[in-house]
Amino acid sequence: MKPILQNLVEMTGHRDHLRLEVSVLSTLQKLSSIIEVRALELFTDEGVAYVRPRTWVEDGQLVSTDSEAAADPRRETLDQYPALRVCVEDHSDSALASPRKGRYVLWLPVWMHDKVSTCLEITQSRPFSAHKLDVLKGVFQVYQNYQSLLDYSERDALTGLFNRKTFDEQFSRYTMTGLGGRVSAVNAVTESYSNDECAAPSEPVQQWLAVVDIDHFKQVNDRFGHLYGDEVLILIANILRSSFRSHDRIFRFGGEEFVVLLRSTTLSTAHKVFNRFRQAVQEYNFPQVGQVTVSLGFVSTTRGAPVEILGQADQALYYAKEHGRNQVCFYDDLVASGHLAAKVANDDVELF
Repeated sequence: MKPILQNLVEMTGHRDHLRLEVSVLSTLQKLSSIIEVRALELFTDEGVAYVRPRTWVEDGQLVSTDSEAAADPRRETLDQYPALRVCVEDHSDSALASPRKGRYVLWLPVWMHDKVSTCLEITQSRPFSAHKLDVLKGVFQVYQNYQSLLDYSERDALTGLFNRKTFDEQFSRYTMTGLGGRVSAVNAVTESYSNDECAAPSEPVQQWLAVVDIDHFKQVNDRFGHLYGDEVLILIANILRSSFRSHDRIFRFGGEEFVVLLRSTTLSTAHKVFNRFRQAVQEYNFPQVGQVTVSLGFVSTTRGAPVEILGQADQALYYAKEHGRNQVCFYDDLVASGHLAAKVANDDVELF
């Protein structure tokens, strides 16, 4: 038991979901008779439930993919995993697959907020004994509980979105995709918004950062009270979730300001997606309040330090708010047209 306890100590020393996931897979891989361990991602695309490997062992090394789930060629429908599908439908804590060619598979879904987006898959060369199952489920329960603690500390209490602290910790890794340690990143396969939004093949795929601000939010609080103001924030957060993919990242920075990290898509699609979100807010009927609008400024994350990138998006946002509100502004367009002067850095913003 000593090696397991040592690995549990290492596992709970992490403050990052991905590294925690890698650590638990490494712990399980060291147990006897284990052939393979993987973290599977469960997601829905156009109403169909899918499974795809997210973290696994390859040539003795743990690998984590950074590809878009909906475009990953390794994805399979959940129906191809009948025991796992029944497990998820029944809200069970584990499932065993029927043995095939001397391989015995155990699935352990990670339940968070009454949903499953991740599942650990453990394959070994002989049937799982009752003792082995107890050990595996014990390690898994520590992992799941710690995942819940991390999730709680990373999120804004009102909206449930990631908080500013989480943005500060993740942004450098997000822009560089360098995860360090035993994890190597696999580049994104392709952009995965609907086909009618896809741009010309020659248009480069990039990462984008957008700063979103609710227009005249102070007037909402002054006129209707903070209770309705909080409801507007919650509803805006819900619209943000429904407007972007699960692999994009959405943060509440505090007050009425949000940040979106849009992954692996083209400039023309970024324009369309951000404007689609803006229009969805404009068309939503907020209880008691009525119509609410948002302004948005965005920039590519490919150039500059994190503090510069966020500062440039802020500049684009302030331009949008000072020139009519309820619009989306791209920083590079504003610089090219002479409406903004390019700055090397923004001294008013500190991330680290």
